[in-house]
Amino acid sequence: MHELAIEFKSRGYEVDVYTPLILGKVQKGISNLNIQMDGINIFRFYAGKLKTASKPLRLINEILMPYKGILRYYNKLGSRNYQFVISYSPSIFWYPFVLFLKIKSNAKSFLILRDFFPQWVIDNGMIKEKSLIAKFFRWHESKCYSASDIIGIQSPANLNWFQDKFPIFRNKSTLLYNWASPLGFKSNQSQSRIKDKIGNFRKKYNLESKIIFFYGGNIGHAQDIRNLLQLAEDMVPYKDVFFVFMGSGDEVDLLKNWISDRNLQNTLYLESVDQGEFIQILQEVNVGLFSLHPHHTTHNFPGKILAYCQVGIPILGAVNTGNDIVSVIEGNGAGKISIAGDSKTLFKNAVLLSDEKVRKRMSEKSLLLMDTYFSTAKTVDLILSSFE
Repeated sequence: MHELAIEFKSRGYEVDVYTPLILGKVQKGISNLNIQMDGINIFRFYAGKLKTASKPLRLINEILMPYKGILRYYNKLGSRNYQFVISYSPSIFWYPFVLFLKIKSNAKSFLILRDFFPQWVIDNGMIKEKSLIAKFFRWHESKCYSASDIIGIQSPANLNWFQDKFPIFRNKSTLLYNWASPLGFKSNQSQSRIKDKIGNFRKKYNLESKIIFFYGGNIGHAQDIRNLLQLAEDMVPYKDVFFVFMGSGDEVDLLKNWISDRNLQNTLYLESVDQGEFIQILQEVNVGLFSLHPHHTTHNFPGKILAYCQVGIPILGAVNTGNDIVSVIEGNGAGKISIAGDSKTLFKNAVLLSDEKVRKRMSEKSLLLMDTYFSTAKTVDLILSSFE
């Protein structure tokens, strides 16, 4: 979202970002809620625990989140006059904030829809389709969509699914691929900080000679992290291959226990880091990993894929059946994708990517995906043209 904001600013727009400040191990004791980064005004507010909270507490905090933002910045919101309001889902509970700004400024709104909630929790059997909690979520989901003038959906298959599932919103939905900017968009300070740390990650963990398969991002039920852990276990005989998992989520304990119980010497878990350090680490790894749960009926494009493309590393993944991400990544020669649950093919693909010549060829194709599919400039063009 920061990269999107920078692209809008480069076109002459003044950009304000309202975002919850989620305190945790990365951020402690922050007193200055209002900051400016690369010319973007960022207004933060306390939202309580989300990813690290119990499910009931997270639900309460997400429902209250937009109201906390409105109360914290009521006067500022009243003094601003916005032309466009761009929101992001998840969470589905942002719509009161969006509606407040739309009514106050008579603005047009664009929803970037990146996760069909509660559909994926229903698909995975976490709640039942006709349960009261599902109906509660569906009501808020509908309000979220109704608050938006345009809804951007991240893949052709997802767009078709959405239009079939919600025909009432068909005419205001459009295809909007995920996006990323070349690493050159970073500020000079960020770039120098990244450059100074090149090589530190491998040295710190004694991985100088290893082929690093890296997973970075949410570690939860939707990612079917067991799939990748089983791959790490299967790859133990390949002594030059090492797996690194970095992130947070409700299955971190499962990951830690798996590594400990099986005494996996080829696998390391690390907590989340800030974006600058994350990009630095990506420049030292060899393969980017991702996984989606086989029971998904929707077809997500995980955001981590864009980070992998930014640094030009080949991609190894497993997806639910019918996901058109296969044609984007494998069809363009940027990596290898298998169907979730097909552990034999995933293992075969991992062995293939342990070959340096294969990785080099796929790395070049990975970089090309940025311009072909994931350009930030094209994303802003589409958002602006949709308002017209």
